[in-house]
Amino acid sequence: MTRDETTAADPDDATAVAPYTAYQTTVRSEWIDYNGHMNDAAYAQVLTDANECFLDALGLSASYREATGCGLYTVETHIRFVREVSRSDVLTARTILVDHDAKRVRLHTLLVDATGAAVATGESLYLNVDQGADKVSPFPEDRSARLAQVQRVHDVVERPSHLGAGVGAPRR
Repeated sequence: MTRDETTAADPDDATAVAPYTAYQTTVRSEWIDYNGHMNDAAYAQVLTDANECFLDALGLSASYREATGCGLYTVETHIRFVREVSRSDVLTARTILVDHDAKRVRLHTLLVDATGAAVATGESLYLNVDQGADKVSPFPEDRSARLAQVQRVHDVVERPSHLGAGVGAPRR
């Protein structure tokens, strides 16, 4: 366990470790652009897949939709491209539950290469949508309790300074 990882009481629970690191992928040839590096859409796909892996571990993925008729909808994502990667590089996601409330979940995911160097970051905001009513609605009590449990573990992870910063460029 590294210095920036913390654990909760249940060692069998993958979300009891912060950051959550179960997602790993290898850069595919179809993700490579004409410059010989992974294209921006592929970074978005990898971050999406990593977040989906974490949401599934939280019980907020496809089985959640099937059981409740509710699903998480992405309403905002901000990606920072830190370093180029090439075909066959192995990427690991380090995801934290930044915060949540009765209807929202906010995640931050850091992608690192095999050396542990930062490759990209993604910050995403999700809303819980009742698909039958076609409106944003509160999480069921069991999901709220689960989010609160995981939040306590993830709250001790230092937050990156760029959280919530959005796109910035010097003004002329």
